[in-house]
Amino acid sequence: MHYRLAIFDYDGTLVDSFQWFMGVFGEVAERYRFKRPDRDQLEAMRGLSARELVRKLDVAVWKLPLIANHMRKLVARDRDAMRLFAGVPEMLHVLAERDVAIAIVTSNAEHNVRHGLGGELSRLVRYYECGASMFGKPRKLRNVLRRSGCHPGQALAIGDEIRDIEAARAAGLRFGAVGWGYTTLAALRAYGPEEIFEAVADIPRCFDAGRPA
Repeated sequence: MHYRLAIFDYDGTLVDSFQWFMGVFGEVAERYRFKRPDRDQLEAMRGLSARELVRKLDVAVWKLPLIANHMRKLVARDRDAMRLFAGVPEMLHVLAERDVAIAIVTSNAEHNVRHGLGGELSRLVRYYECGASMFGKPRKLRNVLRRSGCHPGQALAIGDEIRDIEAARAAGLRFGAVGWGYTTLAALRAYGPEEIFEAVADIPRCFDAGRPA
């Protein structure tokens, strides 16, 4: 299958923020009063869905928007410490050269995403849908489809979490799972993604040249 619209998650897919996340997690747990697992326990949780993680940590649902907003502020504070995964700039350039439409759908703030990409790569992205709630990505994905005019069958959502694949399914999209993000690839495989990418350089193989109709 070849696609003409690539819809990327940001954290854990394009930018390497997991170690940063591990470093601030204790601070966030203390501030919002939920369970604070140690680093080994956090590592073991990489096979859980977002809903399973919320239950396991005993996070009150009403706190989720507060936590998300606080995390965006922490990212803005520390964003210079995060780097794009090796090969991401080259991969985005290959897609752009093939006239593949590039979109980013993320819980992160748009100004953080643009800063992380830098000016040149930011201009390669046609559609930004940022600031999604933890379970609010389906609407953002549908917005990208509407704005691009692309048929769902010609688009591929690419991400690193179970909630990303759940969002893609809810929006009627195929999904490509990456093997270098927050969730283990074994856990993602269990959800039957249409595409699996074990390296960033593998992504362009799924995209033909051509502008979405």
